[in-house]
Order: sequence, then structure tokens, then C-alpha cells
Amino acid sequence: MATNDTPHGAPAGPAPGTPLVELRGAGKAYGNVRALHGVDLAVRSGRVTCVLGDNGAGKSTLIKIIAGLHQHTEGVFLVDGEPVRLRSPRDALDRGIATVYQDLATVPLMPVWRNFFLGSELTRGRGPLRRLDITRMKRTADQELRAMGIVLDDLDQPIGTLSGGQRQSVAIARAVHFGARVLILDEPTAALGVKQSGVVLKYVAAARDRGLGVVFITHNPHHAHLVGDHFTVLRLGTMDLDADRSEVTLEELTDHMAGGAELAALRHELAHVRGADTAGPPGGPDPGTAA
Repeated sequence: MATNDTPHGAPAGPAPGTPLVELRGAGKAYGNVRALHGVDLAVRSGRVTCVLGDNGAGKSTLIKIIAGLHQHTEGVFLVDGEPVRLRSPRDALDRGIATVYQDLATVPLMPVWRNFFLGSELTRGRGPLRRLDITRMKRTADQELRAMGIVLDDLDQPIGTLSGGQRQSVAIARAVHFGARVLILDEPTAALGVKQSGVVLKYVAAARDRGLGVVFITHNPHHAHLVGDHFTVLRLGTMDLDADRSEVTLEELTDHMAGGAELAALRHELAHVRGADTAGPPGGPDPGTAA
């Protein structure tokens, strides 16, 4: 949809640490299947909240609740301290909650500036003379990208020609420009190499420094520990860890993410298997291996 409204940058926002979004004992059930249960989560301004978990841990369900795609079936969901039940992603956006998914919702063959304003194009003129204000959109996109530390030589290049890290960064800057106060990032480094992951993490930190509350969904504890202020680890739909950065080391975070108790049991079981294999048959060495 086109609009004549002048886009707005990130609001000044509340003081750092102020809860913007909270889940208290939140859960989601699909019929008899309970996908999420008893989750407490606080997203605060100027902080990165990392949500970690393996496949099937409940991360996607959690995202969908906060983003307005699904409604919680237990517990309380608060935005700015007010209990809410979001009916759609538009409801979430109206409250300043933006989600950047892995596919980024971009059009690869369209230029960078057009993707930046996709669905919110600026226009000038009225009636039959109404047309896209390309000059203003290019200028605004360049200013907003530079404000996030993103410098692109050519905003007319198709966004599909950018690296994965650059496309993620443009999506983050776009969300900030259009007024996001809470930014949900769905596995932004999952398909990226080391260098491009570093680019994305840099802009995650930049969004935090601009006062946004960031929810960083990931299965990589190393990436989470680089930028995270608070860590929540989900396992089979429930919370396995809920700790501030000062309360958990990278090793402990990795242990929770990998399932330390399960790994210890597996090591114990494998040790018994190796012992049986190496003990040899009763009564002496295997005749087939004797010298």
C-alpha cells in the first residue's frame, strides 16, 4: 500500500531495561498437543534477549505468539504492562513489534531502496497525478542504512545481489525505521558463514544501542553469547534455562543448549558399549585375531 506519511525513525523509547513485552506462564496447545508451557520471558528496551533451543524446542511457537500469528492458550501476554491477545501481525506492528524471518520477505530482483519501502511506498501528487516519490525513498533509505552503520554504494542494485548478511542488515534497518520497538530476529545467522554472521551480529548490537528490545532466536550459543544480555533455553516446549549474562558462561550455555544431562547419559552408555567391545570374548582372545 502507498502512503503519503513521512516515515519515522526509531522512537526515543523508554529507559533501558524497561519491559516492553512480557510472557508470564505462557503456553500454546494445538488440540491435545502442548507445544509450549510455562514460559516466562521479558523483552526489555536496550537489551538483547536470546532464545535458544534445538529443533522442536518451541522457538517457532514462541515467535508466533509475540508476532501475533498465534494466540497463547495459557498464561499472560503483556505489552507495555497491558494484557493483550494479538489477533494478527498487523496488531503486533501497530504496537511496535516487528519480526524479521529467515526468508526476509524481500523481492530479489527489486532494488535495495524499493525493498526498504516494500508495502509502505512514499508518494507525491494527488489523484491521477499521484506517483512514487523515488528521490525521497532513495534518500531516506540511504540515511537510515547509514544511521545503522550500513553503507551501500548502489541502492539501485537488486537486493538479491547482496550477501546474506547485508540483506539481513537491510531488513533490520527497515524495521527500525518504521518504528519497531521490539525486534524479533528468527535465526538470522543460520545460513551464513562466519564473516557474514559477524556482520549481522554487529547490527543486532546496533539495534540494541538504539534502544530497541531485541529477541534473538538462535540455535548457536556462540553467536548468542557474543551479543546477548539475557538467555532463555527451551527444551521440548518448556524452559530449561533463564539467566542474565552475568549468571551463565558460554560453556554452561552450550551445555544447556546441547542437553548436558542427556549427553552425560549417552557418554555413560557408550562407555559400556566400548567396554563390551574391547573386553573380547570370554575365555581369551578371539581365535581369528590370535597371532
